[in-house]
Amino acid sequence: MGDNLNQTILEVTGADRHKFLQGLVTNTVPEAGGGLVYAAILTPQGKYLADFFMLAQDDRILIDVAASISDGLAARLNMYKLRADVTIAICDIGLVRGIGPSPDGALPDPRHPALGWRIYGAAMTAAAAVDWDEIRVRHCIPETGIELIANDTFILEVGFERLHGVDFKKGCYVGQEVTARMKHKTELKKGLVTVSVEGAAPVGTQIVADGKPAGELYTQSGGFGIAYLRFARVAGSMSAGDATVTYEKSGEIESS
Repeated sequence: MGDNLNQTILEVTGADRHKFLQGLVTNTVPEAGGGLVYAAILTPQGKYLADFFMLAQDDRILIDVAASISDGLAARLNMYKLRADVTIAICDIGLVRGIGPSPDGALPDPRHPALGWRIYGAAMTAAAAVDWDEIRVRHCIPETGIELIANDTFILEVGFERLHGVDFKKGCYVGQEVTARMKHKTELKKGLVTVSVEGAAPVGTQIVADGKPAGELYTQSGGFGIAYLRFARVAGSMSAGDATVTYEKSGEIESS
């Protein structure tokens, strides 16, 4: 099964493309044939700006990013370009993602096996739709523009290490110092978790525990949801608007 995506593919070319991206993004930039790499670009203060996939080919690196933030990402990359031999442009190439048996040329989504595969450039017809929200909620996987909020989110609080989106050995990148400090010197006091939800509430609804703000409720599916919680304020039963929220565990739901 597969479906088309509202994504933009940026093409980074030029002799300095690898070195240029390596100094900006949270993960190691792949070499040709290295498969998909999930990464983000951060502010100097360590806050999320955009997340994307990178795919290296012979003379270019493709960046697969949500269309809603592609202009902003391209502008940010161009801001950092200075005199580097790098060109950033939109690439007219097809993209389909799916679950189940992988077609020839498909690449596994590096975030989690449940997210299946992505294929670039192939002439494919989208098959039956997949409930991606159900998969994301079950495995506590944040989405661009929903749980991942520009200029606000810290990537370690939303599971980037678990989702293979950050490399702590790669050296410097924008926002690296803050991210490394959160990794090595502090215990996370807030973060994304899976909760059970009785009822429903709009995305971003405040969660209240014992009369105090405890976080926000985001994507919901099948009686569960992704919540951003302040761990010290978690109670057994919490409210989010008209919904009742119960903390399950950090990370994903156990498969039944």
